[in-house]
Amino acid sequence: MRLPARRRWPGAAGTTRSLSLLAVVAAVGLLPWLSGRDPALSVLRARSAEQEPTREALDAIRRDLGLDAGPLSLLGGWAAGLVRGDLGISWVSGTDVGPSVLAGLQVSLALMGAAFGVAVLLGVALVAPVLVRGRASAGAGAAMLAAVPEFLLATVGLLVCGVWLGWLPTSGWDGPSSMVLPAVALGVPAGGLLGRLVADALPAVLEERWVELWQGAGVSRARVSAAALRRVLPPLVPQFGMAAVGLTGGAVAVETVFAVPGIGRTALGAAKSQDLPLLQGAVLALLLLGLVTGALSALVRRRLLGPALRDASLSLPPPLPVRVHPAIPLTLAALLATAIGWGLLRDPYAVNTAVRLTPPSWAHPLGTDGLGRDVLARLGHGAASTVGTAAAVCLLSLVLSLALGFLPGVAAGAADIANALPPVIVGILVAAVAGPGTGGAAFAVALISWPPLAAHAAALVQEVRASGFLTAQRAIGAPPSWILTRHVLPTVAAPVARHALLRLPGIALALASLGFLGLGAQPPAPEWGLLLDESRAYVERAPWAALSPAIALALLAGLAVSGAAYAQGVARTPGKEAPVGV
Repeated sequence: MRLPARRRWPGAAGTTRSLSLLAVVAAVGLLPWLSGRDPALSVLRARSAEQEPTREALDAIRRDLGLDAGPLSLLGGWAAGLVRGDLGISWVSGTDVGPSVLAGLQVSLALMGAAFGVAVLLGVALVAPVLVRGRASAGAGAAMLAAVPEFLLATVGLLVCGVWLGWLPTSGWDGPSSMVLPAVALGVPAGGLLGRLVADALPAVLEERWVELWQGAGVSRARVSAAALRRVLPPLVPQFGMAAVGLTGGAVAVETVFAVPGIGRTALGAAKSQDLPLLQGAVLALLLLGLVTGALSALVRRRLLGPALRDASLSLPPPLPVRVHPAIPLTLAALLATAIGWGLLRDPYAVNTAVRLTPPSWAHPLGTDGLGRDVLARLGHGAASTVGTAAAVCLLSLVLSLALGFLPGVAAGAADIANALPPVIVGILVAAVAGPGTGGAAFAVALISWPPLAAHAAALVQEVRASGFLTAQRAIGAPPSWILTRHVLPTVAAPVARHALLRLPGIALALASLGFLGLGAQPPAPEWGLLLDESRAYVERAPWAALSPAIALALLAGLAVSGAAYAQGVARTPGKEAPVGV
């Protein structure tokens, strides 16, 4: 007998999407007034940097743009034009916004397709050993790949393949060859993240009874692998969609390095010059892309699940933690602790231009930066602010996502909107109100870091609630609190927590990218993001200054994931040992 279905609110997601969309568009439209800067002055500087900002010139711009009418009137006029399909006229160039937004979006979508292809290939390489051996791994290698700073990878690729070897173009957008280096820079971290998520879910599926029966019946390994992938993909499909949207709008730093005229770089330029119509058009395009991608991801997920979700006849694979050799997290922890502890004994602010850009030596184990400051000292003193802030944001995102996972209709709409916003644009909006700084950057990243975790949690909660086992528990009268605390939360919390640890370096990098644009920690603070930014200009002459914080982030990622896997493996009941892996 089928139990009555739970009540649903089909309009909750749509209402949340609409309200979130209106809130973001309104916030963007109020940006010049939120920042307290005179939009007429910003437009004058963007139009002609040499022209004197006289009162007559500023008044002429205000009359031309209608700034005297106030922000609400401008926002209403823009919305009225939007109904007619008119995105307005650029305040700086005087051209129609629509063609500029469309051109930038086309470039970013092409770049996203190439980067997503790189991510899938790398993900396949990370998943293949699990399928072949049937073994889990600690995931440290994949986590380190996910922690590679995109803008640093872009800079290194530009120097090596573009400048030194001359194989590929170093800037601009002129044919398929122009997208190779940007796609690799964007695709490697995304591939490490997506590959690890799939590899993390596969071992439990490969231990199920049906796999043994299929293998005994002579079913080919390729067919078994395809069925196993189909089994684990439904809760992860939203992650692939969110990764695609993130590769489209979140590629601002990479687009800046390679001078790619994408939608993210267009939005950043519009925000800096306070070209309000162009900024609103670019952000609206990204939001619509996020909504369409979210809807497609939900459709694909339902197709993969089939009628099992509707009939409450799903059977989720039991969690299968991997046994990790303690040497892996201990080695990573020892390397990080040694570098940070040694750096704390040194002065991170001492400037000595006589030894600027010197290579590693006993006096300066990690070399010096462009001002002659000790890189090891700055790395050690910046650990607390970088790792501590990222960990706090990660923990907040995890708690919020677990709570929103039980409200999938409400969370889905807001998640699609929040995920479509580039961190840089959110950072600009927050900095306009609170000013630049570590606190504002952390708040901006927290606003957009929860959607992937919430989508993962919501997908798992929905599948757990539709499982045959829980249907039986309800039928025998198990109270909701028992089902929640003994079955639903343990099933959902573990994979989402491991996912959150994979996101930890990405959060640190998002903070770094805001620092790179002057919206986060301010010089001379020894924050890892600032270290990466400050060293980009001379990475060819002194690569150690940039590689040191990048390697530290990779070690942090490997430690977080392998340490969590080790702790989970220790907690499992004695029985069949899971193999050790890296």
